[in-house]
Amino acid sequence: MMRALILGGTADANLLAVAIARAGIDAVYSYGGRTRAPADQPLLVRSGGFGGVNGLADYLRREAITHVIDATHPFAAEMSRNAIAACAQTATPLVALERAPWGKTSGDRWIEVADVVSAAAALPDSRASVFLAIGRQHIAPFGARPQHAYTLRFVDPPDETLSLPDADVIVSRGPFTLEGELAMMRARGIEWIVARNSGGTGARAKIDAARALGLPVIMITRPLLPDRPRVESVGAVMQWLSHRTCLGA
Repeated sequence: MMRALILGGTADANLLAVAIARAGIDAVYSYGGRTRAPADQPLLVRSGGFGGVNGLADYLRREAITHVIDATHPFAAEMSRNAIAACAQTATPLVALERAPWGKTSGDRWIEVADVVSAAAALPDSRASVFLAIGRQHIAPFGARPQHAYTLRFVDPPDETLSLPDADVIVSRGPFTLEGELAMMRARGIEWIVARNSGGTGARAKIDAARALGLPVIMITRPLLPDRPRVESVGAVMQWLSHRTCLGA
């Protein structure tokens, strides 16, 4: 009997959950637990961490999971590494539903950096209006650049006082439109954007808006992960499940 585990939290994972439910496949949707009001799912839902590689491996055995789909955010590197190791430990087939990264095109003014600390260091020394599109877990390094005026956008209101002395928070859930991003950036006088190369269409509007306005984007590249089977569409995952075989990395 097939029983799948979706490591979710993304729009792609939500679409996959719908497809799996419609196909009548027994599955569990797992959230990391960082979002207070996650989207409703048509599958059994669990929330929170597993307790590292061994905890996830124990869960796979205990719940008789036969297939794992890693549909986490491209920057959820720790969870992805744990999934690779736990699936190897338990001989559980694994596939990653991973959207293609954005590519730099004509008119883009990207400064590509390896991590959030490098992104903060790449900001100018003089005061600027900066849009941080990186999530609330990653803003601490920008406390070392307190001269800037920051605009942040979160899915949930922050629980704690932000470490940035001049910060304004927008609470909103995507996907966002090009027109909306252009209006927001113009109204707030945004001069710099810091973003992670998450890829896909739901968060791309800010990149298109930056190009249209000629704004520099400090683009954080994706973390390196071990090789693993991966696909870029829900349809490909469903094909993988129906074949019950692993795709090539």
